[in-house]
Amino acid sequence: MPKDHIHHTGDCLHAPTDTHSRRGFLTLATLSAGVALLAPAVAKRAEAAGGTDILLLSCMDYRLMDEVAAYMQKRGLKDKYDHVILAGASLGALTSAKPAWGQAFWEHVDVAKQLHHIKKIIVLDHRDCGAYKVFLGADAVSDPNKETAAHAEQLRALHSQIKAKHPELAVELLLMDLKGGVAEINPA
Repeated sequence: MPKDHIHHTGDCLHAPTDTHSRRGFLTLATLSAGVALLAPAVAKRAEAAGGTDILLLSCMDYRLMDEVAAYMQKRGLKDKYDHVILAGASLGALTSAKPAWGQAFWEHVDVAKQLHHIKKIIVLDHRDCGAYKVFLGADAVSDPNKETAAHAEQLRALHSQIKAKHPELAVELLLMDLKGGVAEINPA
């Protein structure tokens, strides 16, 4: 094989050894350009592996995926949070009807603390949530006041459990409407 061709042996690609020829120089320049283009992506991955302060728990509702991402971006948190998704968000983490969901939530919290050193959990419920109708019954959320009360009850209960298990973590409780507007729910 000529010296100015890239060749593959085992697990390695070998650059040309003859960089004095025009072909060798162009091959080496092309490889260098490729490395330069990939460097920002590799650096971003390395940065992401370092940690984040936030774990977000939200609902799986397809209608609000873009709104949730836009809300987090508005807060300056784009690509800066871990995300756990459960039907019903706070209710999904608490319901006795699906105990594995709660277990999965707590395990994710533990892993997020260990790997990413989170300092805060944001719990984001939303209005017109089907999981609330499934697990609590349609009457529990049949009007806006009942719906707010049902979400506040679940959010506060999860807040209490998080603080009991992880008192060092801050907790933020939020309720999103179907247009992406967000209201804070007082934990008390």
